[in-house]
This record gives sequence, structure tokens and C-alpha cells, in this order.
Amino acid sequence: MTVQQQTFAADVAEAVMAELPAVAERTVAAIVVEVPSYAEAFRGPMGRKIENAVQLALAGFLELATSAGGVDASRPIDPAIQGAYALGRGEARTGRSMDALLAAYRVGARVAWRHLSATAVAAGMPAGSLARFAELVFAYIDRLSAASASGHADHLAASGRERRRQLERLAELLVTGAPAYELNVAAERADWTPPRTLTAVLLPEADARGALGVLDSRTLQAGEDLPGAEPSTERAVLLVPDAEGFARAALLSSLAGRGAVVGPARPWQDTRSSYSRALRALQLGLLPDGEAPVDTEVRLADLVLRADGEALADLRAQVLAPLDDLGPGPREKLLETLRSWLLHHGRREQVAAELFVHPQTVRYRMGQLRELYGARLDDPTTVLELTLALGAR
Repeated sequence: MTVQQQTFAADVAEAVMAELPAVAERTVAAIVVEVPSYAEAFRGPMGRKIENAVQLALAGFLELATSAGGVDASRPIDPAIQGAYALGRGEARTGRSMDALLAAYRVGARVAWRHLSATAVAAGMPAGSLARFAELVFAYIDRLSAASASGHADHLAASGRERRRQLERLAELLVTGAPAYELNVAAERADWTPPRTLTAVLLPEADARGALGVLDSRTLQAGEDLPGAEPSTERAVLLVPDAEGFARAALLSSLAGRGAVVGPARPWQDTRSSYSRALRALQLGLLPDGEAPVDTEVRLADLVLRADGEALADLRAQVLAPLDDLGPGPREKLLETLRSWLLHHGRREQVAAELFVHPQTVRYRMGQLRELYGARLDDPTTVLELTLALGAR
């Protein structure tokens, strides 16, 4: 005869089985008192489900404890372990941690042991078998606790993966310019509260995780293979909420040293324009120089001038043709003087201060330029063309 068969004679098992409904009821009552967070959960249909689960677990234990061959009670039968697993998933689904459920298991083990041991002894269980009985009870509860913890973790992992997928899908819809109704539905599915604005940030994938750690927790990250993006850039796309006004300075500061290109803030349903601006800046070669990220809001002139590089090159060649016969040194001096003269509207003292030369030197160089260009330096169209040609140097 096995130890378990000796522990649970037929009359003892029968007596214990008869007590299971009462033990389950007492267990639930004790849990309600000792685990306050469950007081509401045990009311109504949920309470009946949990009481049934307690009875199922106790019945499963008794079946194992009385089975032939001495089956180990630390390995519960399928219905009981499935019920414990489902309880853990249910806790995660309602947003609760495992703390309350584990406390309920501890209370349940104590109450069940107290009443079942009393019943077993009254039915004739030898005192020497009580230790084995206690070992079986608590090993069984430990196994059920582990099954519930597994169910809880599995639900969180699955729901976390699903929400990340929904958030990535929302980000993709935003940067591709999906219709407003699609964006609203996607935001609701992702359980994401829309902000006033979103700002697109492009940065190396290796820096994305670190950036997410210091940005608004509502920041979205788009998946790979976005329209218009070049695979060779290996850039992550972040969409940062409410980073306009004073908050933009904080955003730029937090992105220092991360190689970021930052688009303008746009109403959240118009995120595509922010993404397009940042992507265009990247494609036109506006890359971070040093620690500071590229702020497209202060590089608008560069974006305009670089929009058609071939046309700009043709314009430069055409409008600077009068300087072609000069040597490299004299040509460069006249170009920097002409550029400063255009930017300072012909104010000689300011040009001299910028170039660190004497005002007479500025006057001499401008005389040379007038000989080369003649009256064209007073022509508004020529002035505009020269400004454009020299503005992106």
C-alpha cells in the first residue's frame, strides 16, 4: 500500500469529500475578510465562479490524494490547473497584479488545511499521517499558484504584444496620411489618447530606445518599411506628442547627441506633413553637425534652396559667371564680400565687421564687383538670384 493510500482510507476520503462544499464556502468567506481587494469581486456571478473554482481545486486535490499508485499532489490534474491558469489570466485582464490572488491562495491553503485535517482526523486518519497530509495540501496549493502566475504572465505578454502592434499600426497610418476616421478608430483600438499635436523625429535605430526613455510616454514608434524612407538610412520614426512652443526646446535638448532630425509640430491627424518635412531634410543632406539635432523649423531656407539641387547648381553657374575668369583666391574673397553685402543690404560697416576687414577694403572689393556686374547689381532680379545662389553656401 502506498503512503497516500494509507493516508486516505475509503472512509476518510468519503468524509473529506462530503465536507468539500462547506470547506469551499468557508474558504471564500475567509478570503473576502482577509483579502479586501476581493470583496467586490466575490459578489455576483464572479463570486460564484471563484467558489466553483475553489471546489474544483479541492476535488482535484482529493482525487489525486486518493488515486492508486501514489500520484504526487504537487502535479494537479488538468481541470484544476486549467482553472488556476484561467484565474491568473482573469486577474491580468481586470488590471490587477498577482498579489491579491497569491494572498487568496495562502488564505485558502490555511483554511482548507484547518477544516480538512479536522475532518480527516475525526474520520479516523492516524495522527502520523497528518504531516504527509499537510505536505500534500501545500504542495498542491503551490502548484496552483504557479499555474495562476503563468496565466497572469501569459495574458500580460499577449496583451502587451497586441497593444504594441496596434500602436505601431496607428503610427504607420499617421505617417502615411490615413483619413481621420481611420485614425480615430486606430487610436481607440490602441487605447491611445490623441494629443493636440505630433512631431516626427527621425534618428538612428540604435538611438531610438534611449530616446524613448526620455520622451513623453505617449510617443509612438512606427514600424519598418515606411513609404518614402530609404532602407539604407536605418532611421527610426518617433512621433512625439505636444512638443510645440516651449516644449519644443525641451524636445530638442533631450535629443542632443542622438543624430536626430526633427520635423514641425502638426495637428495629430496631420502628422504626415511633419514626417514628410523631416524625411525631406534627411534626403537633402541636412544632417546633425555635432550634438544639436536638425531642427527643420530653423532650416526652412535651406530646405527651400535644396529642394531642387540641380536647378540651384544651374542658377549658381549662371549668376556667378562674371567671376569665372578670376583665380581661386580673389574669386573667393569677392564671393564672401558679395554675400555679406547682400545679407547686410549694402551697409559697409556691418560687412567689414563680419569679414574682419577695413571698410575701405569692402569699398575696394565692391568696386571690383561693380566692374564685373555693371548695373546688374542694382537690378532686383539679379539681387534675388545672387541671394539664392549664395544663400546655401
